[in-house]
Amino acid sequence: MDALRTSLRGLIAPPFYGVHRCIRAGEYAEIWLKGGRGSAKSSFASVEIVLGMLRNPEASAIIYRKVANTLRESVYSQMLWAIDALGAGMLFQRKLSPMELIYRPTGQKIVFRGADDPGKSKSMKLKSGYFGFLWFEELTEFAGPDDITTIKASVIRGGGKAVTFYSYNPPVSARNWVNEEALKTVAGRLVHHSDYRGVPREWLGDAFIAEAEKLRDANERAYRHTYLGEVTGTGGQVFDNLVLRTITDEEINSFGQCYNGLDFGFATDPDALVRWGYDAKLQRAVMLGEFYGSRTPLDALAAHVKRMCRREVVRCDSADPRMIAELRNREVNAVAARKGPGSVEHGIRWLQDLREIVVDPARCPNAARELSTYEYQRDRHGNFLAEFPDKDNHVGDATRYSLEPVIAMRKLQTMDKRLLF
Repeated sequence: MDALRTSLRGLIAPPFYGVHRCIRAGEYAEIWLKGGRGSAKSSFASVEIVLGMLRNPEASAIIYRKVANTLRESVYSQMLWAIDALGAGMLFQRKLSPMELIYRPTGQKIVFRGADDPGKSKSMKLKSGYFGFLWFEELTEFAGPDDITTIKASVIRGGGKAVTFYSYNPPVSARNWVNEEALKTVAGRLVHHSDYRGVPREWLGDAFIAEAEKLRDANERAYRHTYLGEVTGTGGQVFDNLVLRTITDEEINSFGQCYNGLDFGFATDPDALVRWGYDAKLQRAVMLGEFYGSRTPLDALAAHVKRMCRREVVRCDSADPRMIAELRNREVNAVAARKGPGSVEHGIRWLQDLREIVVDPARCPNAARELSTYEYQRDRHGNFLAEFPDKDNHVGDATRYSLEPVIAMRKLQTMDKRLLF
Protein backbone atom coordinates (compact mmCIF):
# COMPACT_ATOMS: atom_id res chain seq x y z
CA MET A 1 0.00 0.00 0.00
CA ASP A 2 2.88 2.41 0.64
CA ALA A 3 3.96 2.04 -2.97
CA LEU A 4 0.42 2.68 -4.15
CA ARG A 5 0.04 5.96 -2.23
CA THR A 6 2.80 7.64 -4.20
CA SER A 7 0.99 7.06 -7.50
CA LEU A 8 -2.53 8.11 -6.56
CA ARG A 9 -2.17 11.68 -7.81
CA GLY A 10 -1.69 10.22 -11.26
CA LEU A 11 -4.92 8.21 -10.95
CA ILE A 12 -7.31 10.49 -9.06
CA ALA A 13 -8.27 13.83 -10.61
CA PRO A 14 -7.85 16.92 -8.36
CA PRO A 15 -11.62 17.49 -7.83
CA PHE A 16 -11.78 14.12 -6.03
CA TYR A 17 -8.93 14.62 -3.53
CA GLY A 18 -11.34 15.70 -0.79
CA VAL A 19 -13.73 12.83 -1.51
CA HIS A 20 -10.81 10.40 -1.32
CA ARG A 21 -9.88 11.68 2.14
CA CYS A 22 -13.50 11.35 3.31
CA ILE A 23 -13.63 7.74 2.13
CA ARG A 24 -10.33 6.95 3.88
CA ALA A 25 -11.75 8.42 7.08
CA GLY A 26 -14.97 6.38 6.76
CA GLU A 27 -17.16 9.49 6.93
CA TYR A 28 -19.84 8.44 4.45
CA ALA A 29 -21.85 5.33 3.55
CA GLU A 30 -23.04 6.75 0.20
CA ILE A 31 -20.94 8.57 -2.39
CA TRP A 32 -22.97 10.17 -5.19
CA LEU A 33 -20.73 11.02 -8.14
CA LYS A 34 -22.53 13.16 -10.67
CA GLY A 35 -21.07 15.13 -13.54
CA GLY A 36 -20.60 15.52 -17.24
CA ARG A 37 -18.80 13.49 -19.84
CA GLY A 38 -15.08 13.10 -19.14
CA SER A 39 -15.38 14.12 -15.48
CA ALA A 40 -13.36 11.06 -14.30
CA LYS A 41 -16.06 9.98 -11.83
CA SER A 42 -16.08 6.34 -13.00
CA SER A 43 -12.29 6.18 -12.89
CA PHE A 44 -12.37 7.52 -9.34
CA ALA A 45 -14.96 4.97 -8.19
CA SER A 46 -13.00 2.07 -9.67
CA VAL A 47 -9.74 3.14 -8.03
CA GLU A 48 -11.41 3.63 -4.63
CA ILE A 49 -12.99 0.17 -4.75
CA VAL A 50 -9.67 -1.56 -5.44
CA LEU A 51 -7.90 0.49 -2.77
CA GLY A 52 -10.62 -0.30 -0.27
CA MET A 53 -10.38 -4.03 -0.93
CA LEU A 54 -6.60 -3.98 -0.54
CA ARG A 55 -6.98 -2.22 2.82
CA ASN A 56 -9.69 -4.57 4.11
CA PRO A 57 -9.16 -8.30 3.40
CA GLU A 58 -12.77 -9.06 4.41
CA ALA A 59 -14.41 -6.71 1.93
CA SER A 60 -15.52 -7.74 -1.56
CA ALA A 61 -17.31 -5.58 -4.13
CA ILE A 62 -20.37 -5.90 -6.32
CA ILE A 63 -21.02 -3.65 -9.30
CA TYR A 64 -24.35 -3.14 -11.05
CA ARG A 65 -25.58 -1.84 -14.36
CA LYS A 66 -29.28 -1.95 -15.17
CA VAL A 67 -28.74 -4.32 -18.13
CA ALA A 68 -26.32 -7.23 -17.80
CA ASN A 69 -25.05 -7.16 -21.40
CA THR A 70 -23.55 -3.69 -20.85
CA LEU A 71 -21.21 -4.84 -18.06
CA ARG A 72 -18.24 -6.20 -19.99
CA GLU A 73 -17.57 -3.12 -22.10
CA SER A 74 -18.12 -0.67 -19.26
CA VAL A 75 -17.53 -1.44 -15.57
CA TYR A 76 -15.65 -4.70 -16.12
CA SER A 77 -13.17 -2.94 -18.40
CA GLN A 78 -13.05 0.01 -15.99
CA MET A 79 -12.10 -2.23 -13.07
CA LEU A 80 -9.40 -3.92 -15.13
CA TRP A 81 -7.97 -0.48 -15.85
CA ALA A 82 -7.95 0.43 -12.14
CA ILE A 83 -6.31 -2.84 -11.13
CA ASP A 84 -3.59 -2.49 -13.76
CA ALA A 85 -3.08 1.22 -12.99
CA LEU A 86 -2.48 0.34 -9.34
CA GLY A 87 0.09 -2.29 -10.33
CA ALA A 88 -2.01 -5.19 -9.06
CA GLY A 89 -2.80 -6.86 -12.40
CA MET A 90 -0.95 -10.10 -11.64
CA LEU A 91 -2.77 -10.46 -8.31
CA PHE A 92 -6.27 -10.74 -9.80
CA GLN A 93 -7.78 -13.73 -11.58
CA ARG A 94 -10.08 -12.69 -14.42
CA LYS A 95 -13.29 -14.60 -15.18
CA LEU A 96 -16.10 -13.93 -17.63
CA SER A 97 -18.55 -16.72 -16.76
CA PRO A 98 -19.56 -15.78 -14.18
CA MET A 99 -18.11 -12.30 -14.58
CA GLU A 100 -15.74 -11.85 -11.63
CA LEU A 101 -12.32 -10.57 -10.65
CA ILE A 102 -10.76 -12.54 -7.80
CA TYR A 103 -7.93 -11.24 -5.61
CA ARG A 104 -5.63 -14.27 -5.38
CA PRO A 105 -4.02 -13.64 -1.94
CA THR A 106 -7.36 -13.54 -0.04
CA GLY A 107 -10.09 -14.77 -2.38
CA GLN A 108 -11.91 -11.41 -2.30
CA LYS A 109 -14.14 -10.85 -5.31
CA ILE A 110 -15.34 -8.08 -7.55
CA VAL A 111 -18.68 -9.35 -8.84
CA PHE A 112 -20.59 -7.86 -11.79
CA ARG A 113 -24.35 -8.14 -12.11
CA GLY A 114 -27.18 -6.74 -14.18
CA ALA A 115 -30.19 -5.40 -12.30
CA ASP A 116 -32.75 -6.51 -14.91
CA ASP A 117 -34.51 -8.24 -11.98
CA PRO A 118 -33.53 -6.64 -8.64
CA GLY A 119 -35.03 -9.62 -6.79
CA LYS A 120 -32.25 -11.90 -8.10
CA SER A 121 -29.80 -10.18 -5.74
CA LYS A 122 -31.41 -12.07 -2.84
CA SER A 123 -29.38 -15.13 -3.82
CA MET A 124 -26.04 -13.30 -3.73
CA LYS A 125 -23.71 -14.87 -1.12
CA LEU A 126 -19.98 -15.00 -0.51
CA LYS A 127 -18.09 -17.95 0.93
CA SER A 128 -16.28 -15.59 3.28
CA GLY A 129 -16.25 -11.90 4.08
CA TYR A 130 -18.96 -9.47 3.01
CA PHE A 131 -19.76 -6.94 0.31
CA GLY A 132 -18.01 -3.83 1.59
CA PHE A 133 -18.41 -1.93 -1.68
CA LEU A 134 -21.36 -1.47 -4.03
CA TRP A 135 -21.32 0.54 -7.21
CA PHE A 136 -24.35 1.50 -9.28
CA GLU A 137 -22.95 2.77 -12.57
CA GLU A 138 -25.19 4.86 -14.86
CA LEU A 139 -27.71 5.29 -12.07
CA THR A 140 -30.20 6.98 -14.39
CA GLU A 141 -30.79 3.65 -16.15
CA PHE A 142 -32.59 2.36 -13.06
CA ALA A 143 -36.37 2.82 -12.88
CA GLY A 144 -36.41 4.37 -9.42
CA PRO A 145 -35.13 4.26 -5.86
CA ASP A 146 -37.10 1.11 -5.02
CA ASP A 147 -34.85 -0.96 -7.29
CA ILE A 148 -31.78 0.34 -5.47
CA THR A 149 -33.30 -0.23 -2.04
CA THR A 150 -34.19 -3.85 -2.91
CA ILE A 151 -30.67 -4.62 -4.11
CA LYS A 152 -28.95 -2.97 -1.13
CA ALA A 153 -31.18 -4.75 1.37
CA SER A 154 -30.20 -8.07 -0.20
CA VAL A 155 -26.48 -7.42 -0.59
CA ILE A 156 -25.45 -5.44 2.50
CA ARG A 157 -25.71 -8.03 5.25
CA GLY A 158 -23.30 -8.65 8.10
CA GLY A 159 -19.65 -7.70 8.11
CA GLY A 160 -18.32 -4.21 8.70
CA LYS A 161 -19.14 -0.87 7.14
CA ALA A 162 -20.16 -0.77 3.49
CA VAL A 163 -19.75 2.09 1.03
CA THR A 164 -22.08 2.50 -1.95
CA PHE A 165 -21.03 4.49 -5.01
CA TYR A 166 -23.55 5.97 -7.45
CA SER A 167 -22.23 7.46 -10.68
CA TYR A 168 -24.25 9.17 -13.39
CA ASN A 169 -24.68 12.07 -15.76
CA PRO A 170 -27.62 14.10 -14.39
CA PRO A 171 -30.77 13.79 -16.55
CA VAL A 172 -31.89 16.95 -18.30
CA SER A 173 -35.16 17.19 -16.33
CA ALA A 174 -35.08 18.30 -12.70
CA ARG A 175 -38.12 16.05 -12.10
CA ASN A 176 -36.18 12.87 -12.83
CA TRP A 177 -36.03 10.72 -9.69
CA VAL A 178 -32.22 10.76 -9.64
CA ASN A 179 -32.03 14.56 -9.64
CA GLU A 180 -34.71 14.81 -6.96
CA GLU A 181 -32.96 12.20 -4.79
CA ALA A 182 -29.61 13.98 -5.08
CA LEU A 183 -31.17 17.13 -3.62
CA LYS A 184 -32.23 15.38 -0.43
CA THR A 185 -30.19 15.80 2.71
CA VAL A 186 -29.49 12.28 3.98
CA ALA A 187 -27.23 11.36 6.87
CA GLY A 188 -24.12 9.56 5.67
CA ARG A 189 -24.50 10.75 2.07
CA LEU A 190 -21.99 12.84 0.11
CA VAL A 191 -23.07 14.28 -3.25
CA HIS A 192 -20.16 15.39 -5.42
CA HIS A 193 -20.26 17.15 -8.78
CA SER A 194 -17.42 17.27 -11.27
CA ASP A 195 -16.81 18.07 -14.93
CA TYR A 196 -14.01 17.70 -17.44
CA ARG A 197 -12.52 21.11 -16.67
CA GLY A 198 -11.04 19.76 -13.42
CA VAL A 199 -9.37 16.80 -15.13
CA PRO A 200 -5.76 17.13 -16.38
CA ARG A 201 -5.88 17.92 -20.09
CA GLU A 202 -3.44 15.14 -20.96
CA TRP A 203 -5.81 12.55 -19.46
CA LEU A 204 -8.57 13.52 -21.88
CA GLY A 205 -6.60 14.46 -24.99
CA ASP A 206 -6.90 17.39 -27.36
CA ALA A 207 -9.60 15.70 -29.47
CA PHE A 208 -11.94 15.43 -26.46
CA ILE A 209 -11.42 19.08 -25.52
CA ALA A 210 -12.00 20.16 -29.12
CA GLU A 211 -15.32 18.26 -29.27
CA ALA A 212 -16.49 19.84 -26.03
CA GLU A 213 -15.62 23.34 -27.21
CA LYS A 214 -17.25 22.70 -30.57
CA LEU A 215 -20.54 21.80 -28.87
CA ARG A 216 -20.20 24.80 -26.53
CA ASP A 217 -20.04 27.15 -29.50
CA ALA A 218 -22.85 25.41 -31.40
CA ASN A 219 -25.35 24.68 -28.59
CA GLU A 220 -24.58 26.04 -25.13
CA ARG A 221 -27.51 24.29 -23.42
CA ALA A 222 -26.48 20.90 -24.83
CA TYR A 223 -22.86 21.60 -23.83
CA ARG A 224 -23.85 22.46 -20.26
CA HIS A 225 -25.82 19.25 -19.95
CA THR A 226 -23.45 16.88 -21.75
CA TYR A 227 -20.06 18.16 -20.61
CA LEU A 228 -20.77 20.17 -17.44
CA GLY A 229 -23.40 17.76 -16.12
CA GLU A 230 -25.92 20.51 -15.44
CA VAL A 231 -29.65 19.92 -15.11
CA THR A 232 -30.65 22.21 -17.97
CA GLY A 233 -34.35 21.38 -17.97
CA THR A 234 -36.88 20.27 -20.52
CA GLY A 235 -37.63 23.80 -21.67
CA GLY A 236 -40.59 23.94 -19.33
CA GLN A 237 -38.84 25.10 -16.17
CA VAL A 238 -40.40 28.22 -14.72
CA PHE A 239 -37.21 29.42 -13.00
CA ASP A 240 -34.34 29.16 -15.47
CA ASN A 241 -32.43 31.62 -13.29
CA LEU A 242 -32.31 29.28 -10.28
CA VAL A 243 -28.75 28.72 -9.01
CA LEU A 244 -28.10 25.87 -6.56
CA ARG A 245 -24.86 26.41 -4.66
CA THR A 246 -23.32 26.62 -1.20
CA ILE A 247 -24.20 29.76 0.76
CA THR A 248 -21.83 30.67 3.58
CA ASP A 249 -22.72 32.13 6.98
CA GLU A 250 -20.78 35.23 5.97
CA GLU A 251 -22.96 35.74 2.91
CA ILE A 252 -26.12 35.28 4.98
CA ASN A 253 -24.95 37.80 7.56
CA SER A 254 -24.22 40.36 4.83
CA PHE A 255 -27.93 41.05 4.32
CA GLY A 256 -29.19 43.82 6.54
CA GLN A 257 -32.87 43.59 5.72
CA CYS A 258 -34.51 40.20 5.33
CA TYR A 259 -37.90 39.18 3.94
CA ASN A 260 -40.04 36.45 5.49
CA GLY A 261 -43.07 34.62 4.11
CA LEU A 262 -45.33 31.81 5.29
CA ASP A 263 -47.69 29.66 3.22
CA PHE A 264 -50.10 27.67 5.38
CA GLY A 265 -50.60 23.99 4.72
CA PHE A 266 -54.06 22.52 4.40
CA ALA A 267 -54.83 18.80 4.82
CA THR A 268 -51.63 17.04 3.71
CA ASP A 269 -50.00 20.16 2.25
CA PRO A 270 -47.01 21.45 4.21
CA ASP A 271 -46.51 24.76 5.97
CA ALA A 272 -43.69 26.55 4.16
CA LEU A 273 -41.75 29.31 5.92
CA VAL A 274 -39.01 31.06 3.93
CA ARG A 275 -36.48 33.79 4.63
CA TRP A 276 -34.82 35.73 1.80
CA GLY A 277 -32.15 38.33 1.28
CA TYR A 278 -32.42 40.63 -1.73
CA ASP A 279 -29.65 42.54 -3.50
CA ALA A 280 -31.29 45.16 -5.72
CA LYS A 281 -28.00 46.19 -7.34
CA LEU A 282 -27.16 42.65 -8.45
CA GLN A 283 -30.81 41.70 -9.03
CA ARG A 284 -30.29 38.62 -6.89
CA ALA A 285 -32.48 36.90 -4.29
CA VAL A 286 -30.63 34.63 -1.84
CA MET A 287 -32.50 32.14 0.33
CA LEU A 288 -31.39 32.39 3.94
CA GLY A 289 -33.52 29.72 5.59
CA GLU A 290 -36.61 27.53 5.43
CA PHE A 291 -39.00 25.53 7.57
CA TYR A 292 -41.16 22.87 5.94
CA GLY A 293 -43.56 20.66 7.85
CA SER A 294 -46.98 19.03 7.52
CA ARG A 295 -49.69 19.34 10.16
CA THR A 296 -47.47 21.40 12.43
CA PRO A 297 -49.20 22.28 15.72
CA LEU A 298 -49.74 26.03 16.14
CA ASP A 299 -47.41 26.37 19.11
CA ALA A 300 -44.65 24.51 17.26
CA LEU A 301 -45.18 26.57 14.10
CA ALA A 302 -45.02 29.82 16.09
CA ALA A 303 -41.80 28.64 17.73
CA HIS A 304 -40.23 27.89 14.34
CA VAL A 305 -41.24 31.31 13.00
CA LYS A 306 -39.85 33.17 16.03
CA ARG A 307 -36.63 31.16 15.91
CA MET A 308 -36.03 32.02 12.26
CA CYS A 309 -37.52 35.50 12.00
CA ARG A 310 -37.46 36.84 15.57
CA ARG A 311 -39.74 39.95 15.66
CA GLU A 312 -39.43 40.72 11.96
CA VAL A 313 -42.53 40.98 9.79
CA VAL A 314 -43.74 37.66 8.38
CA ARG A 315 -46.12 37.97 5.41
CA CYS A 316 -48.63 35.13 5.43
CA ASP A 317 -51.26 33.61 3.19
CA SER A 318 -54.26 35.93 3.58
CA ALA A 319 -56.65 33.06 2.82
CA ASP A 320 -56.51 32.05 6.49
CA PRO A 321 -56.93 35.11 8.74
CA ARG A 322 -57.63 32.83 11.71
CA MET A 323 -54.13 31.36 11.50
CA ILE A 324 -52.61 34.83 11.27
CA ALA A 325 -54.53 35.90 14.37
CA GLU A 326 -53.41 32.80 16.26
CA LEU A 327 -49.78 33.48 15.37
CA ARG A 328 -50.11 37.10 16.50
CA ASN A 329 -51.51 35.83 19.80
CA ARG A 330 -48.26 33.88 20.12
CA GLU A 331 -46.13 37.01 19.60
CA VAL A 332 -45.36 36.40 15.93
CA ASN A 333 -45.29 39.62 13.88
CA ALA A 334 -47.58 38.09 11.26
CA VAL A 335 -49.40 40.16 8.62
CA ALA A 336 -51.56 39.17 5.66
CA ALA A 337 -50.06 39.28 2.19
CA ARG A 338 -52.05 41.61 -0.07
CA LYS A 339 -52.39 39.27 -3.07
CA GLY A 340 -55.07 40.62 -5.43
CA PRO A 341 -55.95 39.90 -9.10
CA GLY A 342 -52.92 38.92 -11.15
CA SER A 343 -50.61 38.85 -8.11
CA VAL A 344 -49.51 35.26 -8.74
CA GLU A 345 -48.50 35.87 -12.35
CA HIS A 346 -46.88 39.21 -11.56
CA GLY A 347 -44.90 37.78 -8.64
CA ILE A 348 -43.62 34.81 -10.60
CA ARG A 349 -42.62 36.97 -13.56
CA TRP A 350 -40.80 39.31 -11.19
CA LEU A 351 -38.83 36.36 -9.86
CA GLN A 352 -38.12 35.18 -13.41
CA ASP A 353 -36.69 38.60 -14.26
CA LEU A 354 -34.08 38.41 -11.50
CA ARG A 355 -30.54 37.71 -12.57
CA GLU A 356 -30.29 34.90 -10.00
CA ILE A 357 -32.40 33.07 -7.44
CA VAL A 358 -29.82 31.42 -5.19
CA VAL A 359 -30.64 28.42 -2.98
CA ASP A 360 -28.31 26.21 -0.98
CA PRO A 361 -29.61 22.59 -1.32
CA ALA A 362 -27.95 21.62 1.98
CA ARG A 363 -29.56 24.45 3.95
CA CYS A 364 -32.89 24.53 2.13
CA PRO A 365 -33.50 21.15 0.44
CA ASN A 366 -37.26 21.60 0.08
CA ALA A 367 -36.90 24.95 -1.66
CA ALA A 368 -34.22 23.53 -3.95
CA ARG A 369 -36.50 20.65 -4.91
CA GLU A 370 -39.66 22.71 -5.39
CA LEU A 371 -38.14 25.58 -7.33
CA SER A 372 -36.03 23.35 -9.58
CA THR A 373 -38.96 21.08 -10.51
CA TYR A 374 -41.63 23.75 -10.95
CA GLU A 375 -42.67 23.59 -14.62
CA TYR A 376 -45.30 25.20 -16.83
CA GLN A 377 -48.62 23.47 -17.34
CA ARG A 378 -48.84 20.99 -20.23
CA ASP A 379 -51.73 20.31 -22.58
CA ARG A 380 -52.99 16.79 -23.27
CA HIS A 381 -50.33 16.36 -25.95
CA GLY A 382 -47.52 17.18 -23.53
CA ASN A 383 -46.85 20.66 -24.94
CA PHE A 384 -46.05 23.44 -22.49
CA LEU A 385 -48.61 26.18 -21.92
CA ALA A 386 -47.94 29.72 -20.70
CA GLU A 387 -49.68 28.89 -17.41
CA PHE A 388 -48.31 28.36 -13.91
CA PRO A 389 -49.62 25.23 -12.14
CA ASP A 390 -51.20 25.64 -8.71
CA LYS A 391 -49.53 22.61 -7.13
CA ASP A 392 -46.21 21.77 -5.47
CA ASN A 393 -45.52 25.50 -5.16
CA HIS A 394 -45.66 26.09 -1.41
CA VAL A 395 -42.16 27.59 -1.31
CA GLY A 396 -42.96 29.68 -4.39
CA ASP A 397 -46.09 31.11 -2.78
CA ALA A 398 -44.28 31.87 0.47
CA THR A 399 -41.49 33.52 -1.51
CA ARG A 400 -43.94 35.81 -3.30
CA TYR A 401 -45.47 36.80 0.04
CA SER A 402 -42.07 37.49 1.61
CA LEU A 403 -40.80 39.70 -1.22
CA GLU A 404 -44.12 41.50 -1.69
CA PRO A 405 -42.69 44.94 -0.70
CA VAL A 406 -39.94 44.68 -3.33
CA ILE A 407 -42.28 43.29 -5.99
CA ALA A 408 -44.82 46.04 -5.29
CA MET A 409 -42.11 48.70 -5.64
CA ARG A 410 -41.21 47.41 -9.11
CA LYS A 411 -44.91 47.39 -10.04
CA LEU A 412 -45.27 51.05 -8.98
CA GLN A 413 -42.16 52.01 -10.94
CA THR A 414 -43.57 50.30 -14.03
CA MET A 415 -46.86 52.15 -13.68
CA ASP A 416 -45.05 55.47 -13.28
CA LYS A 417 -43.14 54.89 -16.50
CA ARG A 418 -46.35 54.13 -18.38
CA LEU A 419 -47.84 57.45 -17.24
CA LEU A 420 -44.98 59.30 -18.94
CA PHE A 421 -46.05 58.08 -22.40
